Amino acid sequence: MSTQASLTDLAFQWRHPVTRELYDKMVEHGALEDARVELLAGVLVDMSPQGRRHAEAIEWLTTELTLALARRASVRVQLPLAVSDLSVPEPDLAIVAAGPRPDHPVQAHLVIEVSETSQAKDRTLKARLYAAAGIPEYWLCDLTTRTIEVHRDPAPEGYRDIQPRAVGATVAPLTFPDIVLAVADMLPA
Repeated sequence: MSTQASLTDLAFQWRHPVTRELYDKMVEHGALEDARVELLAGVLVDMSPQGRRHAEAIEWLTTELTLALARRASVRVQLPLAVSDLSVPEPDLAIVAAGPRPDHPVQAHLVIEVSETSQAKDRTLKARLYAAAGIPEYWLCDLTTRTIEVHRDPAPEGYRDIQPRAVGATVAPLTFPDIVLAVADMLPA
């Protein structure tokens, strides 16, 4: 085993998880000022840069959901969601209860991740974090396959019901079934 591999293995063994409390203090004191990271399972994880299609999908979803929800709920765009003591992801969109709050929300009606290069992380780690937090619904908008994976029925190990929706189909949030969105509109070509 090389010296580099040995040092890497040792460093990983000595790693101390970053808690939400420590993460909040780091943010408050400017330690992460120029970093594009989110706290996932006790680790600071780099966030993927956004391409044109990613930005376009977020913009469309933000407009449509904000108009459709008009004071029934808040649409938070790329803002912290404190799902556990070790995880504060910043989903592309989260529909949360309307009204003032003293801290980052800990629950959401729906979380949406738009994915062009981060499908593996979004499909596994983030899906498990959202499910373990009891978020009833999670949508993974996969720009490469032009499908939306609708994740429902959360359990501690992940979502038990995952249904892909292709262009030509529609999707509606469980909590707001009157809001029906065309998959084709959500996923720019």
